[in-house]
Amino acid sequence: MVDIWDGFSAAFWLIASFDAELWEISLRSLRVTLTALVIASVIAIPLGTYLAVQRFRYRRFVISMINALMGLPPVVVGLVVYILLSRAGPFGVLNLLFTPTAMIIAQVVIITPVIASIAHQSMRELWAEYHDLLISLNTSKWQRIVTLMRDGRRNLLTAALAGFGRAIGEVGAIMIVGGNIDHVTRVLTTAIALETGKGDFALALGLGFVLIGLAIVVNLAIHTLSRTEREGQW
Repeated sequence: MVDIWDGFSAAFWLIASFDAELWEISLRSLRVTLTALVIASVIAIPLGTYLAVQRFRYRRFVISMINALMGLPPVVVGLVVYILLSRAGPFGVLNLLFTPTAMIIAQVVIITPVIASIAHQSMRELWAEYHDLLISLNTSKWQRIVTLMRDGRRNLLTAALAGFGRAIGEVGAIMIVGGNIDHVTRVLTTAIALETGKGDFALALGLGFVLIGLAIVVNLAIHTLSRTEREGQW
């Protein structure tokens, strides 16, 4: 029990003293995850809204595939991205393997179906309310999509936050394509796994506290910026 409390106290001291290694890893993790989140949201949110509004022949199949990809094992994503970016792969000439860019690509692949599926469910319910009005106004397809995205922004925010939570805690795919290289691709989750294996529980706990803290801070910051609490929508 004494060793556990010593680990906790050492972890809090690393955070309070702004340990250089801890904060370098934390900032890199946040940068990679937020970049992946922005890219995935730009792809997934319009896609989910489009699927809610537009009817076409293979729509149900596309929706089913997106829902199925939500459960795609991250290690499989990491393996596929690794093969594509390796020297023998089609994109090996770009030399992206074991770089933050490769990690971002893997996270985008993992969280895009999550955001798209949640966005589609939310926009489908909103479209049921807006359908008659928007049709009567003779709006174009893209005007309907933009209107739904604007009025359903809080639901889309929830979808984005779900993607962020999935990405920030990812370790399998990130370890495969990033290689957990010190000062290059080492992020919170891979560093926690490494330090735990080395027996450095103080640094592992400190990184764990930062990981939890980042998730909380980002959620609160986005809710504050979107004025959800101020407008009574929390």
